[in-house]
Amino acid sequence: MTDTTAAAAGSASPEGERRNRVPGEGSFWLSEWAFPLLVACLAAGIFAGTHLYYVYHTGTFSDVAVTALLKAGMAHGSYGAAAAFGAGFLFARIIEGPMVGILDIGGSLQTGVGIGIPAMMLAAGVTAPMEHFWLALPTGAVIGAAVGCVILLIRRATVNSSGGTSTFGADVMMGAGNSAGRYLGPLVIIAAATASLPVGLGSTLGAALFYWWKKPLTGGAILGAMLAGLFFPIAAR
Repeated sequence: MTDTTAAAAGSASPEGERRNRVPGEGSFWLSEWAFPLLVACLAAGIFAGTHLYYVYHTGTFSDVAVTALLKAGMAHGSYGAAAAFGAGFLFARIIEGPMVGILDIGGSLQTGVGIGIPAMMLAAGVTAPMEHFWLALPTGAVIGAAVGCVILLIRRATVNSSGGTSTFGADVMMGAGNSAGRYLGPLVIIAAATASLPVGLGSTLGAALFYWWKKPLTGGAILGAMLAGLFFPIAAR
């Protein structure tokens, strides 16, 4: 009885509280309001990357297929596809992030801030942030800070509200892309084989190794194709 009481007293003592405390707990970097600052820094770099692509045709942080939508708009003057796709992703991730506690950087910032918002600006005739690096950085930072603040406000009004414990069904979205990606491995192999025989063999070998290691096939197929393409480049058409 004495040992139990002593242990309980020890855990409640200041020394016990210090042992159980998370490193950095209570500091600014683990506070709620550090989040908009971090998102602002990320968005500033991503938006500046879009500026580099707009001016020098290199440097974008977005996926190749998504960047192709912006490239098509730059070539033909129609930014509707890039704006709709990017803004749709940004809206979905802003709704999802507060509910599940994870912000998808690829969907929200790289696609939304890096492609969707610039496409909307270009469609409206606002080109200065994409033409000047010194303006691209603060523009991206302001957009990122606004995204971070909106996410915090939504979180406070939903899961962090008094008695709020529901994710409002948004947790269904988590992992949906990864689950769907498991079935893309064969398509990647077929696409690689269509490009060239060595690249197709490399993709097949990579997928087989990842299957043996009990890892997703898609990652192995992509890495195998990239490695084979390094030694057997595809001739430009």
